[in-house]
Amino acid sequence: MKPAALALGLSTLVPPAEARTDRPAMFVDVAQIVPGVILDVRYFGSDNFVGTRVDGYEAARCFLTRPAAEALAKVAEDARRQGYLLKLFDCYRPARAVAHFARWASDLADEGTKAAYYPDLAKSELFKEGYIASRSGHSRGSTLDLTLVQAATGAEVDMGTPFDLFSPRSWPESDAVTAAQKASRQRLADLMTRHGFVPFAKEWWHFTLKDEPFPTTYFDFPIR
Repeated sequence: MKPAALALGLSTLVPPAEARTDRPAMFVDVAQIVPGVILDVRYFGSDNFVGTRVDGYEAARCFLTRPAAEALAKVAEDARRQGYLLKLFDCYRPARAVAHFARWASDLADEGTKAAYYPDLAKSELFKEGYIASRSGHSRGSTLDLTLVQAATGAEVDMGTPFDLFSPRSWPESDAVTAAQKASRQRLADLMTRHGFVPFAKEWWHFTLKDEPFPTTYFDFPIR
């Protein structure tokens, strides 16, 4: 029997069949809108918490709604003036990918990525703690995961934890990281909030456009 929190998470998923499968013209390729952006689309490969390519990721591309992409272009411009580039890990996420995450989370015997991604938590706790969601804002097209890269060297800025580490250490306000690492997180948050994005309290890399154009609509067109 599944733990109660896990069963609840699975029961409230947005089935891909109930999500829109068309790609509205408002969705754009971020690389065509944000000059110099670096793409590291983790769910297109196996370097992620699932350990394999995720359903719906058929290309290493990032799509966002045009308002989100245009706001991100302003973030990138500000970042360049400070000596940084943007690296994106994920943008729009098909609903079928969220369902894939849920299937992975329900298989409590599969802990092949535990050491790298959730060393301090039981897999059964990931739904309850909010690291795996029954619905993802990413599927609405105006949420993204990113970090900063030093323009001069190409090195990622040290944020204290890697992307997708499911741990309180990844919370933006965590005191388990150094003052310098916390300041780097704040630099990213300041850049994003200045241009209309809202942070997430449990992931320093996660932001959503405040005035997103599809606040209640989830999509499931594949990334190609």
